[in-house]
Amino acid sequence: MAVKIRMARMGRRHRPFFRINAIESREPRDGKILEKLGHYDPIEKDKDKQIVLNVERVRYWLDKGAIPSDTVSEILLRLGIKHKYAEEKAARMAKAKAAAHAKGRLFTQTEKIVAEKAAAAEAKEAEEKEKAKAEQAKTKAEAEAKAKAEAEAKEETEAKEEPEVKEEVEAEAEVIETKTEVKAPEAAEKKVEVEAVAEPKTKAKKEAKTKPEAKEEAAKEAKVEAKGKDEDKAKAKAKPKAKEKVKAKEETEAQPEPQAPKGQAKEEEQ
Repeated sequence: MAVKIRMARMGRRHRPFFRINAIESREPRDGKILEKLGHYDPIEKDKDKQIVLNVERVRYWLDKGAIPSDTVSEILLRLGIKHKYAEEKAARMAKAKAAAHAKGRLFTQTEKIVAEKAAAAEAKEAEEKEKAKAEQAKTKAEAEAKAKAEAEAKEETEAKEEPEVKEEVEAEAEVIETKTEVKAPEAAEKKVEVEAVAEPKTKAKKEAKTKPEAKEEAAKEAKVEAKGKDEDKAKAKAKPKAKEKVKAKEETEAQPEPQAPKGQAKEEEQ
């Protein structure tokens, strides 16, 4: 006889309450039970009071080969009661999950929900990017159109203002010419008056500057003349002495050489 540990629903509508029982596998959900092992109250706010379980009797029935249902197995694992059926189920689930992933399929509902959320997020991001690109293109086109309109308006205003500016410039040039023509004779008269006043002053300054220079030149010329006179006197004194030397030399050259005696001359010849 196979024994199962499973829950039986109790309580009223909208107020569920579950009992955890050891029951034969062939009995219905609300059939005859073998032993009451505890209860589970999901509405209880205190988590410690949600599950009340006789751990010793649960282990007893597990050792006897009782098989817990999936919900009871999760409750036992939450309380730290490990059993071989949970390990076997985890191994089967991992194997089935790996096979599903190898085929490119999603295994659990949570994976499906996560995948749907990721796809929705990617679609939203792509949509936002496209929207941002469209807005950028729109703003760029608007800016270009605005710049073009401003350039055209500027050209039109410049084309309208050019003749007016030319007329203003010509009028200003005429005014300047008339002013210069009026001021020219006045300036010439002022220039003549200034030159007439300045001429005697400049002459006096030049004379004051040239007087010491003329004195210095005169002194230099007097020194040079005195030096030249001294040189002439020295040359005049030296000329008679030179003449006397020349005459003495000529006289010595003109005197006849003394003749040697005849006997002496013969001896010299031999």
